Amino acid sequence: MSRTLVLNATYEPLGVVPERRALILVLNSRATSLEDSDVVLHFTGGEIALPSVIKLNRFVRVPYRHAVPLSRRALFARDGGRCVYCTAPATSIDHVIPRSRGGGHTWENVVSACHRCNHLKADRPLKDLGWRMRSIPREPVGAAWRVLGTGRADAQWLPYLQPFGVIEASA
Repeated sequence: MSRTLVLNATYEPLGVVPERRALILVLNSRATSLEDSDVVLHFTGGEIALPSVIKLNRFVRVPYRHAVPLSRRALFARDGGRCVYCTAPATSIDHVIPRSRGGGHTWENVVSACHRCNHLKADRPLKDLGWRMRSIPREPVGAAWRVLGTGRADAQWLPYLQPFGVIEASA
């Protein structure tokens, strides 16, 4: 089964749940289905489309989380799944300032890279190679990044994630 985007009553992204859990929330009137997936569940009394996006009927207070966890998936989502050096499809992560030279494992120092660029760069700084990055790495902000860090975003989720800091879904 696929996954469903869960929105708070204020349309703020909260997380991702399995379609089965989303359907139970809708059937128990705890949530409203906003977008349906292509999957249709058939039963003796009829059929129902499984939800792709649901909105909770009551507001859920979420504790403030100031930092987005650094993960491979979230990093690829931030960089659009492309190498920051040559724009080829990214297959690995690279530390801009190599860890062997004192660079940390932080959002500002980690980027997505293709295998070729990562291998050529090795443990050298960018200025030694004369390379430039197409964007400066920064920590992503907003609730939508917590959702994108969990895996692939469905195209139907985009209208609900864009107001919260996501420009494109290439995760």
